[in-house]
Amino acid sequence: MKIIIAEKPDQASTLCAQFQRIKRDGYFEIKPNELFPNGAYCTWAIGHLTELSPPEAYKPEWKKWSIPMLPIIPDKFRYEVTKSKAKQFYIVKQLLTNPGITEIIHAGDAGREGELIVRNIIHLAGVKKPIKRLWISSLTPASIYEGFNQLLDDEKTKNLFYEAYSRACADWLVGMNASRVYSLLLKNHGMNDVFSAGRVQTPTLALIVKREREIDEFKPEPFWEVIATFKINGKKYKGKWHKEQQTRVMDQELASKIAAFCKGKPAVIKDVKTERKEYQPPLLFNLSSLQATANKAFKFSPKKTLDIVQSLYQKGIVSYPRSDSTYVTKGEAEQFPDILEKLSVFDEYSPMFPLPKSSILTNSRYVNEKKVTDHYAIIPTEQVRDPKKLSADEQRIYDMIVRRLIAAHYDQAIFDYSTLITLVDGRAEFITKGKQQIQEGWRKVIYQDDKEKDEILPNLQKNDDGIVEKIDTKEGKTQPPKRYTEGQLITLMKTAGKYLDNDELEKVLSKVEGLGTEATRAGIITMLKDRKYIEVKKNQVFATDKAKVLIQAIGDHILASPEMTAKWEQRLSEIGDGHASPSVFMEQTKKLSKKIVSDAIEVSTTWSFEGLKIESIQRTSSRFTIGKKAGKCMLCEGNVVDKGEFYGCTNYKTNHCKFTISKKILGKKISQTNVQKLLNEGQTNVIKGFKKGEKTFDARLEWKSGKINFLFE
Repeated sequence: MKIIIAEKPDQASTLCAQFQRIKRDGYFEIKPNELFPNGAYCTWAIGHLTELSPPEAYKPEWKKWSIPMLPIIPDKFRYEVTKSKAKQFYIVKQLLTNPGITEIIHAGDAGREGELIVRNIIHLAGVKKPIKRLWISSLTPASIYEGFNQLLDDEKTKNLFYEAYSRACADWLVGMNASRVYSLLLKNHGMNDVFSAGRVQTPTLALIVKREREIDEFKPEPFWEVIATFKINGKKYKGKWHKEQQTRVMDQELASKIAAFCKGKPAVIKDVKTERKEYQPPLLFNLSSLQATANKAFKFSPKKTLDIVQSLYQKGIVSYPRSDSTYVTKGEAEQFPDILEKLSVFDEYSPMFPLPKSSILTNSRYVNEKKVTDHYAIIPTEQVRDPKKLSADEQRIYDMIVRRLIAAHYDQAIFDYSTLITLVDGRAEFITKGKQQIQEGWRKVIYQDDKEKDEILPNLQKNDDGIVEKIDTKEGKTQPPKRYTEGQLITLMKTAGKYLDNDELEKVLSKVEGLGTEATRAGIITMLKDRKYIEVKKNQVFATDKAKVLIQAIGDHILASPEMTAKWEQRLSEIGDGHASPSVFMEQTKKLSKKIVSDAIEVSTTWSFEGLKIESIQRTSSRFTIGKKAGKCMLCEGNVVDKGEFYGCTNYKTNHCKFTISKKILGKKISQTNVQKLLNEGQTNVIKGFKKGEKTFDARLEWKSGKINFLFE
């Protein structure tokens, strides 16, 4: 009898949906069938059922955070059962150890993490039985059936386990040592907070802080543009004065002199140029490009996009979401006509049919076996779904994926770009640019929101002459660099800090040498938010003072280097390909951890955080205080407990009590002692240093007339 181990409960349910089965506690019992003549069990993890052991599991003295204990480097890493998921682990273990089980089918996600999750469970259960690997890129019944029919040998994917295991251990080593040393050293500078640092999150944060500094240090400069209105052959158009391809004049007096010189002067067409450009349809999506595009279109966070496309994958209507490829194999391309025919019946897509190209089977831009790594591009499966039957957000993402596939079957878009050079009085040159769409092509399928409207220039020839009818000067200011959006941040991580805002990214990068992987980048950005390093406002990423302090403390050391982290990712990828040694990589990581600690200690005496609000960087709660009672509610007599960022009433869900006390009021941290005093006695001690605008003041807080007020001495 065989046991199938899936990564999640809903995946397990989908994997055995086409078989007769009985639902048990923590698993399905599959009845005998053509694929499983003796029947089978199908159970699941709940994500990671195991986790790397904490420092104190190796040495009790490592539990205490202290500089002399660093660096923390275990001789051999150990995994243990995650306490909150122990019940499911022991259900899986019991099934694995059943003498009737003769073969294990590893059915985790077909990627690095899936490989690690299931193999760790098998290893921790102490079971050594033959393993086969289910490796599929979609959860349609046909794909599942074919996958079970063509199970891979265990050895085929083992290197991916070594890669994922090495990544997890390296992240633990670097994160544990870097977080402790910087938290302890920065505490000496008055910041009592946990400064989480890591192999991927810190260089990502360094890129954000670098942009924040560029914005802070930017000094706007005024400039002027001289704009002329010409009348030539009865036709009017505008042009900007330019010299050496520059239209900006940095001196107002000079701009005024140019305008005065040109006023009413004769003008002649010096040159007319038209350049035709062809734009190929966009590539198919991988996860990074889907996240970046969804963020630009809908302001979805990368995590939200991943969650949505994962949901569509679970429904069996799109392929595996964590793919890093934008290509498909010939096998997939052969199915496109059938998939597209099914899609053509829906109202959203019927106007786009019939397609200009019936097949892209021979188009190497999309079909290239060599460019398909573990998975092919994210595409709709043959199990098509009416978009109207999906939730609003699922509909948006599904529509984007469908339109990319349809657009691939369209012709290129063609534009003519025209440039007029107008010469005034034989001396001053003015430039006028225009754009005209010649062929719509794939833009019929994927609408492009161009910022500049197409401007068709008047039909004029070289040497046509006329006059300057009007001349103006227009003042402007140079603008600072723009903050990254979350979508741009995903692209930035993929290119290790070399930001490329175009859809041809895969052609620029011959090998992925970015920060993190397709599967982990969204999680890194979410982690930076949760740890109060970044704030996202109107889809723009802001670095907090806490982030600036950490990156300033690290300086130009290796921990903040995107290029170095990209090289580590490359080495990890080589481990996954079987071309590099996990043990050699781990030895290098141990040396790096020692260097991180020694570097931090060495430079900490020179740290200066002038201009940053370090007094505001204080821990407002810890895992030890969350949920701890502070006193009775002033509104309903319920219990007021620590909720992390604030104190709140436990009766919020039962009677909708809205009593809360913020842990920070007008820039001042409110201590737990003062909160307890307010709840028990109606007022706090005198709190010094409240700040409103430019003024600071001291006051007590008191409960009066159903709200918290300031009480002045």
